[in-house]
Amino acid sequence: MHAGQSFLIPFDEFTSFEQRENQSAQNLPSLEQKLPNICISQKKVVPLPAETLRNNQGYRMAEKKEFTSSRQKVTYLDLFAGAGGFSEGFMQAYTDDKYYDFRLASDINENCELTHRVRYNDVLGLDTEFICQDIMEDSFLPNLLNKLKGQQIDVVTGGPSCQSFSLAGRRKKLDKRDDLFYHYLKVIKALRPKYFVMENVKGILTKDEGRVKEQIMRAIRSIVDEQSVHFLFDYLKEVKEIIPTYIYTALCAKLCLEIDTADCAKISDQLHSSLDVQFRDITKNLAYNVSKSNEAVNTIRHGLILLQQKQQRDEIRKQIIHLKTISHIDNDSFVDSYNSLIETISDERILDQIFVAIDNVATMVDAKESVATFKQCIEILTMTFDECIDLLHGYIKGNTNLESRLEKVLEEVRLYHIDEPFVLLASDYGVPQNRERVVFIGCRKDQKAITAIPATVQGEDKVTIYEALWDLNMIGNGETVTHYKNPKPIAQYESCKQTRDIQGQIDERGMLFSDWSRIGRLGHRFTFDVEPFYVANMDDYKQERKHKHMELFNHQTSSQNESVRKRLRIIAECGDYDAAKEQLRACGLESQKRNYNVLEPLGQSPTICTMPDDYIHYSAYRPMTVREMARLQSFDDSFVFQGKRQTGGNNRQKEIPQYTLVGNAVPPLMARAIANVILAQIQ
Repeated sequence: MHAGQSFLIPFDEFTSFEQRENQSAQNLPSLEQKLPNICISQKKVVPLPAETLRNNQGYRMAEKKEFTSSRQKVTYLDLFAGAGGFSEGFMQAYTDDKYYDFRLASDINENCELTHRVRYNDVLGLDTEFICQDIMEDSFLPNLLNKLKGQQIDVVTGGPSCQSFSLAGRRKKLDKRDDLFYHYLKVIKALRPKYFVMENVKGILTKDEGRVKEQIMRAIRSIVDEQSVHFLFDYLKEVKEIIPTYIYTALCAKLCLEIDTADCAKISDQLHSSLDVQFRDITKNLAYNVSKSNEAVNTIRHGLILLQQKQQRDEIRKQIIHLKTISHIDNDSFVDSYNSLIETISDERILDQIFVAIDNVATMVDAKESVATFKQCIEILTMTFDECIDLLHGYIKGNTNLESRLEKVLEEVRLYHIDEPFVLLASDYGVPQNRERVVFIGCRKDQKAITAIPATVQGEDKVTIYEALWDLNMIGNGETVTHYKNPKPIAQYESCKQTRDIQGQIDERGMLFSDWSRIGRLGHRFTFDVEPFYVANMDDYKQERKHKHMELFNHQTSSQNESVRKRLRIIAECGDYDAAKEQLRACGLESQKRNYNVLEPLGQSPTICTMPDDYIHYSAYRPMTVREMARLQSFDDSFVFQGKRQTGGNNRQKEIPQYTLVGNAVPPLMARAIANVILAQIQ
């Protein structure tokens, strides 16, 4: 470009990088009829006025037939959808021959449904279904299958509620949410998607010294292909002679139960009858009064009955955990007794007590081998499919031929392959936030394995906070701004602004991150037909006259008194809360808050949570608005967070205000990177 020369470079995300590279200078005038996004003049990025952006693009959407007709649908479902971070990223993703067809989302909260319906049904014009129901309810899966009406779902995503796993707060023992993984996997077993994605906080990897992660991995490896399971039972017949009879019987029965074959009740009764026979055989030589009144003998007898009543115990456990959760029992005098009650009826506690009792009985009988077999059979009763396979490995260990054949059998029998979970950093995918998340990706056996989610931007090229927020810095204390205004640029940070492609990579034909946010990242697939709008609740949603249309949504600050503003200024100028505490004490401005994060404009934000006053704006010295936090999560400005902006105390758990919707979401650009990798692999 010659010095002083300036022209508009239109950027269409639908056009490949190579195609844009090959565009000749003479083509530029004709392309200017398309969306003009940025002006490059002497290598200085000058964003066009908001009015120009709006007049060229607007905020109206409808799906482009030329986009969908030339591509194959990959059906997609989002569980624990929340605000829709996964959904938004998957809507942005596409390849030359595939795109995602968003069929259904679910969450327990009405405000999640409200946010989804406005975004995907009204604004984007999709026919996506939404189920507002607790996934732990018995009727959830039948309702889901009824909504899908036999449709094959190719990809399922979900972030089961993760607060009890988080490193950010206390970890609650036996929280109701700990069970959500297994209900998620029940859906996977029923739908058999080609790929599924589970997202959670990094703390899940170390929960209970890594046992939770191992349980999740085992549960995934325990999902079997019922059409291929005969290979396993054929193999078991071949190794029958090297496994003790009772253990072989128990192993076969338990595998049938784990696979959920027909006649499960009959098989379960046979397994427990086998245990009763072993128990009677071990205690047959005990005196009558001992066999009837000895505490250890009765512990075994009654413990076997308790193990048989698993369904009843699970129901009791679920009800107690639900009661504990809705009553907010934690850090009080009730918590230990409630946890103890739940643990008392768990398989693990019952097994422990039975084994102690068996060891006591073993001192009274001469049946060492029978006792060891009995204990092993009881343990099989509580094993997963994967743990049963580990036991089988123990009997064939050292026989190279049998080991090799078993591995081949398991490749056929296991429906999903999974390696170690990925730890992803959001800033590696164009998100101006150092948010670490763990992602489990299950790959159906007929699909290519996914071994990595490659970063799209690294090191000093990552998107900065200033790039994300600079144009929103035009709001005062206690103010609501509903249209874009002239911002207050800060000269010392202006040089960090870069034009980028949609996923954050620096590209001179791209746009500023802020312009991507204002124009949106769905232009390759949608034209605008319906303007975004805000409603306070589901009742208002049903009344069109209460739909509030505006240019800029969710950009409101709380009204703070002079003392609070002075406190935040001192902390921000010190750059660190701890460093500011002495000065705060001297001014009588101490705070009971545990933490404040001063945002560094030339870096990335820490993990965005649900409390706005945890963060201090780098120059305005105030908490963040919902829209600013949404920018740091990489949501488009046209994505409207519905319902109350903020609620207090325990109401946040049931009302899910806007700040919570934002803070709990998966960053869309990170989801987009995952979605594109799956699209590239899926067959």
